[in-house]
Amino acid sequence: MKITGYNIRKYTWHMDRALGDANSPSGSGTWSAGSILSIETDEGITGVSLGGNNYVASLFPILEGQDPRGNIGLWKQMMDHVFKGGNEGEANAAISAMDIALWDLKAKIADQPLWKLLGASEPRTKAYASGIDLNLTDDEIYAFYSRMADQGIDGGKLKVGLDMEADLRRIGIMNECFQRVTSRPMLTIDSNEYWSPKQAIRHISEIEKHFDITWVEEPARRWDYEGLRLVSQNVSAAVATGENINDLGDFYALIANEAVDIVEFGSSATGITGARQIANFAYAFELPVCLMNCPGEFMAPLGAALPNHLALEVVDPFREPCFTTDNYIDDGWIHMGDTPGLGLVVDEEKLAAIEVDEVVVPPGVNWPFPRREGAGLYQVHPTPEEVIWK
Repeated sequence: MKITGYNIRKYTWHMDRALGDANSPSGSGTWSAGSILSIETDEGITGVSLGGNNYVASLFPILEGQDPRGNIGLWKQMMDHVFKGGNEGEANAAISAMDIALWDLKAKIADQPLWKLLGASEPRTKAYASGIDLNLTDDEIYAFYSRMADQGIDGGKLKVGLDMEADLRRIGIMNECFQRVTSRPMLTIDSNEYWSPKQAIRHISEIEKHFDITWVEEPARRWDYEGLRLVSQNVSAAVATGENINDLGDFYALIANEAVDIVEFGSSATGITGARQIANFAYAFELPVCLMNCPGEFMAPLGAALPNHLALEVVDPFREPCFTTDNYIDDGWIHMGDTPGLGLVVDEEKLAAIEVDEVVVPPGVNWPFPRREGAGLYQVHPTPEEVIWK
């Protein structure tokens, strides 16, 4: 069997709502964009993944004519190809999508669901709720976390960082929702690198007077291992970080310098191959890992196969406009079916209706999220023009 070609289909659509955090309280609106990568073979079996960009063209000659079952070796060749220029930005996104598509292809060739091919003993992984919700009203926060609690999920993550009074009130709302599931819900908060380390210690310490916080995400800059370690040493909550860095080399300083208590990564961690390396390195230090949000929870098979996986972040603002995934949430777990591969199936009719030749960001849309004024220096409270709850 040989790899013969690839295809990238790009699309734009509107989510059910905007997503807001400390750097962009109002979010970027409901407009969003995505792509689906397919890697084709001479035997008619195709591997798919979400993601993929124009940089794939630079990497595809490495794959062309090769046996897709040698996917880990192909991953190594792609990583070597970008060695000098760096595995960043478009290059990292391309490698990540190509690697995931190769794993999907490998599982389809074996006629196995990916969770089984990766070695999971059971087809499930734990979930936690994430509203990306700084723009939501109190009633909307209650509705979201209530909906998650109704699925048996026993913990969630709230966006914080700009207004202590509001943060405390809204954490209380989230806590109330999950109390119906457990008396000790997993309450987590995320400031998205808005604070300096000392600001983080001050704010988290105040929040911990009122709530038992399981972890705080990105309380300082993603690369600041000394600052993150300082936060970890001075608060009760665990420090979680990593979703915005790329590969094992980026994680080395954080883990080796005891700057992270929960290691986070997603589909952009140079794919499944790279994510497994990061998870194994964390496992050597007895650190748990969390998979970050991904549309349709399509990375759940990887979570099921990682021995130190804690929970996968679940967000639900309608980000699956043209595909389905073979999983569902019940009793707080993501349960996977037996569809060979990732279980990701493209709806050709829906994709055709939203497909574009190239993604063009509409005027006025903040894409991607910028960093907010005052970050690391002082707080700039959200204004009534940014969030209606003010």
